[in-house]
Amino acid sequence: MRTKIVSLFAMLFLITACETTPEDTGATDSSGSTDSSSSSSSSAVTTESADTTAVESDATMAPAPGSQEQLEIEVGDRVFFVYDKSVVVAAAEKTLKRQAAWMKQYPSVSVTVEGHCDERGTREYNLALGERRATAVKNFLVALGVDSNRIATISYGKERPDALGHNKAAWAQNRRGVTTVN
Repeated sequence: MRTKIVSLFAMLFLITACETTPEDTGATDSSGSTDSSSSSSSSAVTTESADTTAVESDATMAPAPGSQEQLEIEVGDRVFFVYDKSVVVAAAEKTLKRQAAWMKQYPSVSVTVEGHCDERGTREYNLALGERRATAVKNFLVALGVDSNRIATISYGKERPDALGHNKAAWAQNRRGVTTVN
């Protein structure tokens, strides 16, 4: 019973310690010295407006042109495959067409296509299947006009799962081709 009470007080202490903020942060003038005469209400307002500005600037920041982040957000960096297949399906074609257009927009960008598999099958079999999937993605992009010298391929087989689990949903997420900016 005593350890439960001590644990409860420890948790309350940790929670309240995380929620407290300094009452007087002080304002800084151009010389770097602090003005400790500022009231806590004005510093709270200043802190609040600074936090709001930081959130607004983060929301308006766009990813760098030609970056992995831009590829992921604006185009899509992955396509999915049917079990034990390396054929590009219709849903994947849409993403790959957007990737090809994006790569044409940024001709100096080179990429690596990663081939992945779910956990079923031997390591060797999945490495070969992952290579076929990566090559299928590369060939599709090349057919759309992207220079093959800008696209490398690698197979990770089942070694780098995206979704952990031993069910159909996890397996479907792991059967993929991922395009990464070099």
